[in-house]
Amino acid sequence: MTSTAIASLFDTLQPAPVWAHFATLCAMPRPSKGEAALVEHLNHWAQARGLATVIDPVGNLIVRKPASPGRESSPSVVLQSHLDMVCQANADTPHDFLRDPITPVLRDGWLVAEGTTLGADNGIGVALMLAVLEDPQLVHGPIEALFTVDEEAGMGGAQGLAAGVLQSRLMLNLDTEEWGQFYLGCAGGVDVNVQRAGQCQAIPDGHLAMRLDIHGLRGGHSGLNIHEGRGNAIKLLVRILRQLERRWGLRLSTLKGGTARNALPREAFATFTLPAEAAAALGDELAQWQVLLRQELAGVDDRVGVTCQPWALDQVMSAPDQAFWLATLHAAPHGVQRMSVQVPGVVETSNNLGTVEVSPQTGACNFMVRSLVDSAALEKANEIASLLALSGVAATLSDPYPGWRPNPASPLLALCQSVYRSAFAAESSTHVIHAGLECGIIGSKYPDLDMVSFGPTIRGAHAPGESVQVQSVAHCWQLLTAILAAI
Repeated sequence: MTSTAIASLFDTLQPAPVWAHFATLCAMPRPSKGEAALVEHLNHWAQARGLATVIDPVGNLIVRKPASPGRESSPSVVLQSHLDMVCQANADTPHDFLRDPITPVLRDGWLVAEGTTLGADNGIGVALMLAVLEDPQLVHGPIEALFTVDEEAGMGGAQGLAAGVLQSRLMLNLDTEEWGQFYLGCAGGVDVNVQRAGQCQAIPDGHLAMRLDIHGLRGGHSGLNIHEGRGNAIKLLVRILRQLERRWGLRLSTLKGGTARNALPREAFATFTLPAEAAAALGDELAQWQVLLRQELAGVDDRVGVTCQPWALDQVMSAPDQAFWLATLHAAPHGVQRMSVQVPGVVETSNNLGTVEVSPQTGACNFMVRSLVDSAALEKANEIASLLALSGVAATLSDPYPGWRPNPASPLLALCQSVYRSAFAAESSTHVIHAGLECGIIGSKYPDLDMVSFGPTIRGAHAPGESVQVQSVAHCWQLLTAILAAI
């Protein structure tokens, strides 16, 4: 799609100011840890409009807008969203997230990115905030707009936010993905990282080299979709490799799967060798595996595919290295570990085996553990580390962040519910989300901050085909401006 066509698409959407800002975000690369150009652009944009700005040492941008006339004594409020996006593309979609713009299409009331992530998570929240900062007609008290960086790759922006920078005692986070719902709690988390050096060996005599791919899975957000039973391409691939190892003496060379720690792995592949006589029967074996996996994942990941092709290799990993990686990844936990008793229907603790990259020389993998209970997240991470210790490998725990403890008696929540009721003649609902929001980290630095989160309806966040419901964005704009006027 040409830039002119993309601009024309956004010109048809309402509210126009919000979509104009989102169009800018689609045009500017913003992967985690690569938001500096966008931060600088927004900093100049805000200063050109007479707004005070601060870029803190970790790269967060804070923009302050004075109260509208007559509202100077109204309480100040923080608006908060993160600038970075999860960068995921299908294997057959050539896209450079460091240079190429996102090219969405409009389909049945949804804005959709075909083959890549859209960045509506959390670009719509950013666009809503920019529209508030730009509009001189809105009624509101003092506003502090906090644009954080590096949320998707470890909450780095929120982790680095200093205490004492924000002056407000109210905060609206705009990073949830179901219109009509207010969120007042979220999971915390911790990463488990594994690295291990290896040794290579020559290909055994009489072996042929192959490449095996698992593809066609839906993937998705490792917090929002973990309970749906979607397939993990890494786990499925390892199951097959273990069977081929037992049956035919497979020798593994490389294994790679997943592209983001907080996304369910959609694709994975391995290169390996088999005895020539086994390679001849491999096609029938893998066809049976595809049938089996589609039966197991029926109604969830019906399009899972298993394909294989001849490959060129000059080495495999040593037998001890192969035994370590295949046994460890086969035994590694993935999925829901416990449902919450305090918050029925919500996942309490889960683990995502998100990324693996193994070669004859080295290997690494990442587990992302989430929990509504901080101690439970740490315990699950330590259990995984203990599993690795049985093989003599020391796992490291990193990027811990606290959850956001719900406060059902929040005065800000009561106000938001009242405004929603008046604006839409309907009742909203309140929820706790298993995904990680920056509210937990920010709240740990600002314990007196009263926080509520809401956002538009987004589907498929963290996976190609991500979409946002256009009408829900208009509703969010209506609600946000009404809440600011009511505070």
